Amino acid sequence: MKKIISLDIGGTNTRVSLINENYEVEKTLIYDTVIGSTDKFLANVIKVVRDAITDYSDVVAISAGVPGRVRESGYIDTLPNVHVTNVPFSEIMGKEFGLPVFALNDAQAAALAEANVGEWSKYKKVYFTTISTGVGGALCVDGKLKNSSNEAGHTLINYKGKTLEFEHVASGTGLTRLCDLNGLYVANAREFFEMVENKNNLALRIYSDWIQILSNWFNMIQSLYEPEVFTLTGGVMKSAHLFFNDLQGATPQANLQMAGCGQMAGLLGAAVYGFQRIGLK
Repeated sequence: MKKIISLDIGGTNTRVSLINENYEVEKTLIYDTVIGSTDKFLANVIKVVRDAITDYSDVVAISAGVPGRVRESGYIDTLPNVHVTNVPFSEIMGKEFGLPVFALNDAQAAALAEANVGEWSKYKKVYFTTISTGVGGALCVDGKLKNSSNEAGHTLINYKGKTLEFEHVASGTGLTRLCDLNGLYVANAREFFEMVENKNNLALRIYSDWIQILSNWFNMIQSLYEPEVFTLTGGVMKSAHLFFNDLQGATPQANLQMAGCGQMAGLLGAAVYGFQRIGLK
C-alpha cells in the first residue's frame, strides 16, 4: 500500500507520521522545531524524517503542512512563528530523499483533512474555519481546495461607526480589542468568557455584539460559496460550550459544526495533499 511521510510543522513542535492511502496513521512522532535559521530549520526537518522513518519501500512522497505562506512549488516565503523566510523546502528535501516533496499552509491542510477524512467528508462542499489568534478559511469542493485565503480574516466590517478588519474583533486576540472598544479590559479571551459565564452585564452586551459579528461573516461566506457544512476549530473553540449554540442559532442558513479531525488534521491533510499531487486521489 502506498504511503506518504506527512509533516505538521509548528512554531514549537514538528510532528511526523507515516500515513497510507486509506488515511490510516501507521506511526506518529513529535520533535522540537528549530527556529531562527533557515539552514538549521531545514537540517532539523531532514533529521526528524531520518529518525522517524526507517522503511521507505512504499513511500511515494513527503508532504508538509507549515504555518506560513507557501507557493505551489513548495517554496516557503515566510514562517513567522518559526522566524525564517525564503525556504526552498521542496527543492532541498527532494534532493535529500529522492522523493516528490510538497508543502502547503497548515490551515489548508486542515481543510483538506476535514473534506476527505471523517464525518464531514460525506459533503461535497466543506468550508473549514479556524478562529484562533487570527481567522482563516478554506473551501473544499469534492475533496479539493477551491478557495483558500489568508485574507478571510481581513474582511472589512463596520462596528460602531469604525471600519475594522473582521479578525481584529472576532478572533481570540480580537475579542480583547472588542472589549477595549467597549470599555472592558480583559487579558485574554478566556478571561472574557469567564465574565460571560458569570453574567457580567457589560461582558454579556459585548458577547451579543461578538455573536452578531461572527454570524454576519458566516452568513456572508454562506451567500458567496454555499457550503453544505462549515467545520470550525481553533483556540476560541475551546470555549464552544459557552457560545456555539448561540452562534448556530444566529446562522440558521449555515450548517456550523465542530471540526472532526482534531490534532491530527494537519498530518492527515498534508497526506491528502500529497496523494492528490501525485495523482493517487
